[in-house]
Amino acid sequence: MANGLADRLYRGEANLNIVGRRNRWFAIAAVLVLIAIGSFVFRQFHLGIEFSGGTKFSLPASVGSTDNARSAVAKAIDEAGASTDEDNIGAAQKVGDGNDASYTVRTGTLSQAQSTAVKDALVKDLNVSPDDISDDRVSAAWGGQVTQQALLGLGIFLVVVMGYLVIRFEWRMAVAAVSSLLLDLVLTAGVYSLIGFEVTPSTVIGFLTILGFSLYDVVVVFDKVQENTKGITAGSSRTYAEATNLAVNQTLMRSINTGLVALLPVGGLLFIGAGLLGAGTLKDLGLVLFVGMGLGVLSSIMFAAPLLSALKDQEPRIKSHNARVLSRRSSRSGDVARGDRTRTTTEQDGDDVPAFAGSTPSTTPRPGVRPAAKRSTNRGGSAGNRPSGGQKRR
Repeated sequence: MANGLADRLYRGEANLNIVGRRNRWFAIAAVLVLIAIGSFVFRQFHLGIEFSGGTKFSLPASVGSTDNARSAVAKAIDEAGASTDEDNIGAAQKVGDGNDASYTVRTGTLSQAQSTAVKDALVKDLNVSPDDISDDRVSAAWGGQVTQQALLGLGIFLVVVMGYLVIRFEWRMAVAAVSSLLLDLVLTAGVYSLIGFEVTPSTVIGFLTILGFSLYDVVVVFDKVQENTKGITAGSSRTYAEATNLAVNQTLMRSINTGLVALLPVGGLLFIGAGLLGAGTLKDLGLVLFVGMGLGVLSSIMFAAPLLSALKDQEPRIKSHNARVLSRRSSRSGDVARGDRTRTTTEQDGDDVPAFAGSTPSTTPRPGVRPAAKRSTNRGGSAGNRPSGGQKRR
C-alpha cells in the first residue's frame, strides 16, 4: 500500500485534498506562531557570548569532562574574587578531538585584571602550563553589529524576492511566498527558544541559508500552479483552488525527495557531528538548518499554496469563475438525479461530461453527422422482418 501511494504521489495521482483544508492549516500555523511568540516572551533566547558579551576561557582536555571544566572555572573565579555570579557561567563545550581537544567555558563580563587573576588561578589549580589556558574578552557591541547587518541583509533579501516574484508570477504569489518565508523564520526561532540552544553567528548564518531553500521549494510549487491555472477562466472544469491542489499533488513527491536529500547531510551534521562526536560548534548551525529546511518543505505545501488560493479566490474574475464552475456542477448533479442524460460522453467547455442511460438523446443532429438508421424493435411477423420482393408468399 505504501508503494502504491508513493507511486501515485510520484505521478501526481494521489489527489490529496490539501488546499481544500486550508482553514485547518491556517489554524495550525496560527497556534504554532502563538506558541513561538510565547516562548520569545517568557523563555527568551539563550544568547551566545558574541551577542551578550563576556569572557571565554579555553582549558585543555586533560581536565576530564565538561562538568570538571565548568567547576574549575567557577572555583577560579571565587579564588580571584571576581564578581561574576554562578548563573553567569555557561556550560562548557568541547572543541576539537584527540590531542587538540579543549573545553571552552563562557562567563560574565570580567575586567582585564579579573580575567588575568582567574587565568592564574586556573593554572595553579589544574597544574598546567599558562600556555594551555587562554582567555578571550568579547564585547556585546560586536554581537549588536552582527544582528544589525543580519537584519539589513534579511530586509534586502525579502525586497529582492518580492520584486522577482511579482515580475515572474504576480503580487499575490509574492505575498504568499514571503508569508511562508516569515512563517519558517518565526517557527524556527521558536524551536530555538524552546530548546534553549545558544544563538551564535552560526545561527544567524543558518537563518539566512534556510530562506533560499524555502524560496526554491515555493517557486517550484507556484510554477506548477501557474501552469495549471493558465487560461482557467476560459473553461469550467475546475475552480482555482482545485487547480492549485492538483499542482501541489503533482509537485508533492518532488518536494519530499528534495527535502529528504537536503535533510540527510544536515541531520548527520546535527546528530552525528554535534551529538555523537561532541562538536559543540556545529549544533547551532545544524539545528537551525534541520528545523528550517523541514519547515520550508511543509510550509510551501500546506501554507503557501493554500494562502495563494485564498488570496486568488477574492479576485472578482476568479470569484465569478468559481461560482460558474460550482453552478454548472450543481446543474449536472440535478440532471444525474433526474436521469436526463444518455450513457455517452460529450465535450463541453473542455470537460468530459458523462451522460447516463435511460434518457432521450438530443433531437438536433450535429452539423455534418449522418443520422443513424432507426433500428426496429418488432420481432416475428413485423415489418422489419418482411420477406423481400423476390419471394412469394405461400
